[in-house]
Amino acid sequence: MGFKCRVLFSIFCQCMLLLLQEAIAGQHYYNVSRLKGRKQVSGCDLFQGRWVVDTSYPLYDSSGCPFIDAEFDCQGYGRPDTQYLKYSWQPDSCNIPRFSGADFLARWRGKKIMFVGDSLSLNMWESLACMIHAAVPTAKTTFSKRNSVTFVDYGLTLYMYRTPYLVDIVRENVGDVLNLNSIEAGNAWKGMDMLVFNSWHWWLHTGKSQGWDYIRDGPALYKNMDRLEAFNKGLTTWARWVDQNVDPSKTKVFFQGISPTHYQGKDWNQPQKSCSGEAVPLSGSTYPAGAPPAVGVVSKVLSSITKPVYLLDITTLSQLRKDAHPSTYSDGSGTDCSHWCLPGLPDTWNQLLYAASIM
Repeated sequence: MGFKCRVLFSIFCQCMLLLLQEAIAGQHYYNVSRLKGRKQVSGCDLFQGRWVVDTSYPLYDSSGCPFIDAEFDCQGYGRPDTQYLKYSWQPDSCNIPRFSGADFLARWRGKKIMFVGDSLSLNMWESLACMIHAAVPTAKTTFSKRNSVTFVDYGLTLYMYRTPYLVDIVRENVGDVLNLNSIEAGNAWKGMDMLVFNSWHWWLHTGKSQGWDYIRDGPALYKNMDRLEAFNKGLTTWARWVDQNVDPSKTKVFFQGISPTHYQGKDWNQPQKSCSGEAVPLSGSTYPAGAPPAVGVVSKVLSSITKPVYLLDITTLSQLRKDAHPSTYSDGSGTDCSHWCLPGLPDTWNQLLYAASIM
């Protein structure tokens, strides 16, 4: 076979391979590389779907992962049921690749990934660390609790940076002030290869649990402010930081989306007062109470950013998982219908993050 024939044959084979990949199962994988926001250009919505029973889950065992906080270790604290562990997310009109810890390590070898936000970021950070660890359980790691995990042989470090509001809380003469216009902490976020941001839950805290005494908006100082308005102002400051400091050729940026709570059974048309005792997801693909108002703020602010920021629109798929909270099965006091068991729902968040990061 002559040289030209070999070249033409090679091109033909490559084309046929691409066509075969697109034809598999009559469906297509979600092309996140064409995404800014949440929808694929071809019309496939990764976040519109349903939960299906999947006996290949969970992706790891909590007893085998050294990174899980006691507040997320539901099995370790005696949760008697296990069916909540055996669901996977199925979009209505596309497939998503199954998470591969080995592939993730290969793609992100020598890189730095940082989760920035509150305890929901911690939930997702610990989940990803466990998912990777399950693929290489004997690999050497260094671990600093609630701070960093390094997979030494691969040079990959996962960082956790806690800042619930993203904007700063500073000490002034009047006390602790939430400054809606300042992000001094942003210096610690620079130089990362991936940033995954999250904020909302702490904006709703009041009284002693809110973490500040006053709110500053420019020269004005307020004892209080409408929390949705404050969130919008703070998130807009974060958006400016992204536009001014992120180089998209070096850093991928994600926003985790709004994680829901399940303290009011009326939200899913049930008389229960909380998630306690819930054992199965809601069926279907919609949530009776609809989206929380913070979702609209996130959408508005993200649409104003000129740099690419990818929204992991986890709200609805998480609202359907009233069964996936620690409830009373953790080391915390009371009933926790805010955070999520590990293994559990945050593993799906990271599967979606993985899909976005490889496309």
